[in-house]
Amino acid sequence: MPKLTRKSALVIILAVIVCPQPQKLVAQAQHRAGGQNGASLSGLARPLFTAKTFSQAVISPNGKQVAWVEAAPSGGSSIFVSEVSGSQPRAITAASGPGHFAEDSVAWSPDSKSLAFLSDAAKSGQQQLYVLSLSGGQARKLTSVKGFLSTPGFSPDGKTVGVLFTENATRAAGPLVAETPQTGVIQDSVTEQRLALVDVTAGGLKQISPPDMYVYEFDWSPDGRRFVVTAAPGNGDNNWYIAQIYTIEATGGELTSIHKPQLQIANPAWSPDGKSVAFIGGLMSDEPSVGGDIFVIPAQGGEARNITSEMKATASWLAWVRDNKSGNGQTILFGKDIEGGSDIATVDVGSGKITTLFQTGDLLSVNGWGTSITASADGKSAAVIRQSFSHPPEVWAGVIGSWKQITSRNAALKAAWGEAKSIHWTNEGFNLQGWLLYPRDFDPAKKYPMVVYVHGGPGLMARSQWPGSHSFAVPLSSAGYFVLFPNYRGSFGEGEAFTRANVRDFGYGDFRDIMAGVDQALKEAPIDEHRMGITGWSYGGYMTMWAVTQTNRFAAAVAGAGLANYQSYYGENQIDQWMIPFFGASVYDDPEVYARSSPITFIKKAKTPTLVLVGDSDGECPTPQSYEFWHALKTIGVKTELVVYEHEGHMFAKPAHQRDLIDRAAAWFEENLK
Repeated sequence: MPKLTRKSALVIILAVIVCPQPQKLVAQAQHRAGGQNGASLSGLARPLFTAKTFSQAVISPNGKQVAWVEAAPSGGSSIFVSEVSGSQPRAITAASGPGHFAEDSVAWSPDSKSLAFLSDAAKSGQQQLYVLSLSGGQARKLTSVKGFLSTPGFSPDGKTVGVLFTENATRAAGPLVAETPQTGVIQDSVTEQRLALVDVTAGGLKQISPPDMYVYEFDWSPDGRRFVVTAAPGNGDNNWYIAQIYTIEATGGELTSIHKPQLQIANPAWSPDGKSVAFIGGLMSDEPSVGGDIFVIPAQGGEARNITSEMKATASWLAWVRDNKSGNGQTILFGKDIEGGSDIATVDVGSGKITTLFQTGDLLSVNGWGTSITASADGKSAAVIRQSFSHPPEVWAGVIGSWKQITSRNAALKAAWGEAKSIHWTNEGFNLQGWLLYPRDFDPAKKYPMVVYVHGGPGLMARSQWPGSHSFAVPLSSAGYFVLFPNYRGSFGEGEAFTRANVRDFGYGDFRDIMAGVDQALKEAPIDEHRMGITGWSYGGYMTMWAVTQTNRFAAAVAGAGLANYQSYYGENQIDQWMIPFFGASVYDDPEVYARSSPITFIKKAKTPTLVLVGDSDGECPTPQSYEFWHALKTIGVKTELVVYEHEGHMFAKPAHQRDLIDRAAAWFEENLK
């Protein structure tokens, strides 16, 4: 979803009036959520904030070692390495002494003897590229740049590291982080993330891609002479939606387009024989959230062939497998999202035959967004971060399907919520799935309230995963609620046709799917249909706003970072490209299709008490959208409240604000449902 860089004076004033300092916010919310004792729900949901989190797990090319990145207790992040067969984890750092550093983005050398990684050990807040030999010695700093580095990757001969670099960047790349406000003459926010090379021996950094092209991903050719990249000119956050696949010589120069897709693309990967490129293509609503079918094209360009067109699941990651003596493999290993869970499978490039290697209802991921692993060079072993509603995240590695648990960082944590069950239903010809989270200490003789949590995207999937500090629905189970997480049409997990089923139909078929899921939950569990609420963030916030204008079945609603008016929204964000595939045209060419799906169009029907929450620097779902909805509810006399959080983007970063959000949502439902 889209991006805002300009803030109106109205929003700035609103932030000052509505959003007090974090300490005051938390005190207010805890008092409301905790009643006379003042105990906060975020306190009951302590596992959300105390779980050790992992942002990366990478197996070595020989399959014998695994490196991972985990959040440090006192801030920053740390890197560890362990033998897959079992050994005491070894800390990897660029620092010469104690301190709190941001160290991440690990890459193995082809011979499995060295690691490249990013660290701000030399200067806080400015990461540089380092390389470390695992045989001993101090990490060597290879760069001295000012800007944002990401995604290092060794060349096939191990002599060079490719890296993405945004020179003089003021913040991390991507639309999820808080926006930098502009004043004066407002201009398009254009950054240039370029492909750069670093010599492992001599160091230094050389940018090789053109300065007018934003590079999102890259992969080395097997001979190390070229790259395949996804890239687009101009605004990086906006134009990801229209990126193409290019090749570029390792010596630098112009990009050569080899594929212009109809929709979004991700994960380009060069075949072992250098003749083909595979990628994932499909309808995607957010850059980090990858999903679609697997395509293969000739490396010199040509027609893209969909090799998973009949798959009733969503591919979210892929890698080629060297599966014969010549090493010129014709098999692709991939991760797929399916019915709220994760599968690891292979697909034969020639026949399209899919073979499932491992299937689970858990989330298997290396980045938290979708099913993904990192694989050894032969494709037989892998590393993954595994988690579910009942089991906190840990690093696993080994032969695919026979992984062993490598870490036990969260062994002492126990879920403070109830059991999660996968439920199924049908609606209008679609087979649908969702997760129903039971209340903690569930008593089948009682009836309970229920809150529906609608996931964002819509290109995403509700999964069985340990909730993070940004999760505000799961803790409701701790307070005695059922929580339903439906996967409606437009979600990942049921194939590309299912994902595209809400095109030009936001709020209609997908909403009917959700309500059919509500009816199914009522059949399966002792839920009080008169005490039901709805909530969500981003697209889920939009769907919450939509729900209260379409039905009175919900007695309370909490809309997080929602979208009230697609017509005004189109002009308030700077990532309008995401909307064209979903609406079929710009708002200026077809305003009616945008009005048809806008909650504000039907606002006079709203009666449900609604709490509205948003960050003041949200670039994906700008603050004015929440203000517009709150203002409309207030004007027509519906109970409502708006809270704007200071300097928060689409994904809140401050723990105090995360806790406050949980407590406020709980207090609102407690007040209006229980």
